[in-house]
Amino acid sequence: MPSPTGGFEVPLWRAVAVFRFAALAYVGVLALRDAHRYAHPLVAGLVLLAMLGWTVTTALGYARPELRGWPLLAADLAAVLAVLLASPWVIGRAALATGVPSLGVVWLAGPVLAWAVSGGRRRGAVAALALGAADLATRERIGQATFTGAILLLLAGVVVGHVARLAVTAEERLQRAVELEAATRERERLARGIHDSVLQVLAMVQRRGAHLGGEAGELARMAGEQEAALRALIAGTPPPDGADADSGALDLRALLGRYASAAVSLSAPAGGVPLPAGVAREVAAATGAALDNVTRHAGGRAWVLIEDEGETVTVSVRDEGPGIAAGRLDEAARQGRLGVAQSIRGRMADIGGTVTITSAPGAGTEVELIVPRAAG
Repeated sequence: MPSPTGGFEVPLWRAVAVFRFAALAYVGVLALRDAHRYAHPLVAGLVLLAMLGWTVTTALGYARPELRGWPLLAADLAAVLAVLLASPWVIGRAALATGVPSLGVVWLAGPVLAWAVSGGRRRGAVAALALGAADLATRERIGQATFTGAILLLLAGVVVGHVARLAVTAEERLQRAVELEAATRERERLARGIHDSVLQVLAMVQRRGAHLGGEAGELARMAGEQEAALRALIAGTPPPDGADADSGALDLRALLGRYASAAVSLSAPAGGVPLPAGVAREVAAATGAALDNVTRHAGGRAWVLIEDEGETVTVSVRDEGPGIAAGRLDEAARQGRLGVAQSIRGRMADIGGTVTITSAPGAGTEVELIVPRAAG
């Protein structure tokens, strides 16, 4: 499990550093009290200085997220193991047998807490078992107090690891909530601008063209449909027909059939091409955007081909227009014309699909939309 890099775990790392300094101070007090019983008291003083240096090193290291990896974690565990294994010689087995604490005492819990914060319950339990086994190995006689200390070490690793994972989960949920709030505010801002411009224009076109026939009446009808769809989009409500965009399945062939005309040839499998409803609508909308580009920039005829390849569905839109010059799409995006970037590539990216555009000046353009069967 990777180490968290957000802000909620920072207080945990600070708490670990404070604990290690407090634990080292306690070890120093015990060393002063029992120094006359040590086999090598001067060496014990040197070990305490090394422990102080390592405590400072880990406090500085764990304070930097990029250093909280396996090199520092492994070195931390190895340093404490070395102190534990040196205790029988520095203190003397006879003194340890009479109840004199080892040099590690509570300081050995430092790596357990660090491992737990960095990787959760399992990693904390592994460090606790390793140090607990090393502590028991230094004892000639294992009493109830020694065994209880190992159990407490294990519980500390598990509990702290669990709390650390809860902190990371809470941070992720808070981040999602912040993003959702930002998206909602942006939607409200766009809705105000759209209401004052686009929606009013669409409503005016619908009113003035509703009583006309022919192409003008058709344009009015389409304007009314787009106004309703746009209002539903900015309000975050279901489509006007009440359909759930994420439930059931739709036949992509039927959705694309409405684009067939004298200028657009549609080739599709004999059977249906079912896709999840939301995915099918997005593919159809991306296809419609590609055909709109053909009408605006290429003119002439267009060919739409639907291929059902089992795990994927591919829709190809081809024309024989003048083609797209190199860099033209990037230039259009910089100018704020996002038809390809948003209506086509954006839609397909949202449903896990891909877009391939093949074009050359004078050789026409082919837009290939590929979506996995399990997309959405």
